[in-house]
Amino acid sequence: MDYAIAALIGLFITVGVYFLLSRSVIRMLLGVSVFGNAVNLLIFVGGRLTREVPPIVPPDLYQAEGAVANPLPQALVLTAIVIGFAMFSFLLVLAFRAYQSLDADNTDNMRLAEPVGGCRPPLSY
Repeated sequence: MDYAIAALIGLFITVGVYFLLSRSVIRMLLGVSVFGNAVNLLIFVGGRLTREVPPIVPPDLYQAEGAVANPLPQALVLTAIVIGFAMFSFLLVLAFRAYQSLDADNTDNMRLAEPVGGCRPPLSY
């Protein structure tokens, strides 16, 4: 099971980076989303995927008896999901607004929005 999850995380990271390197703005947005999900899954797996008891300590004890699940990765992933959704929503609106004003989805065609005769950005490094 651990190897399958590791392969799935690697696949998510690969697909996310591939989409991020594309010239289409929509693919870039999907790449950000897939890459964010890969990082969330990586953090969640870092807290160990086991079927242990929930992290609830009885009121008469100071420490739980036996093994319990680690609540920290779960809290981090939950927070990251909310932040990732907000960032994806913002980037989606930003991409839609850029498409409306520039009438282009390709980043090469979006270079035409720069002032004529002004300083041109480098086309390669």
